[in-house]
Amino acid sequence: MLYFISTPIGNLGDISYRAVKTLEEVDVILCEDTRHSLKLLDHYGIKKPLISYHKYNEKERLEEVYEMLVSGKNVAVISDAGTPVISDPGNVLTAFLRERGLEYTVIPGATAFAPALILSGLSADRFTLSAFCPKRPRIKTCYLKTFKTLKARLYFIPRHTI
Repeated sequence: MLYFISTPIGNLGDISYRAVKTLEEVDVILCEDTRHSLKLLDHYGIKKPLISYHKYNEKERLEEVYEMLVSGKNVAVISDAGTPVISDPGNVLTAFLRERGLEYTVIPGATAFAPALILSGLSADRFTLSAFCPKRPRIKTCYLKTFKTLKARLYFIPRHTI
């Protein structure tokens, strides 16, 4: 089984008991930055093999992950902070797993956008989140036009805050 596990955003105590337990039980952990992830894992006394898994190598790691899963290994995917796939690596992997009929699950926990929305004091009854708005002006303009008729609050996560 493959587990996408949410990790704390700043405070190491902001992790679920289930997440810690799952990290203790898996065979291997895929993580954005092994040095960063070691701080969390060391804090909870978790010693597991770590494999670098980030936006620059996620396509190259697919077959390796597939081989681990079909051989019966349990694999965790964590990002540096928050929930994998949400503005972090993992979309390529979820599509790959679905294509091959392999199961995966999510261990919920920390997300950045929900606390930010609540702390803003703005209405949270209907909203849209967009992370990583394009940098190039022409592409950015076209991208932003797609939201023009949206009937919801729109929140963007600037690149420099991630």
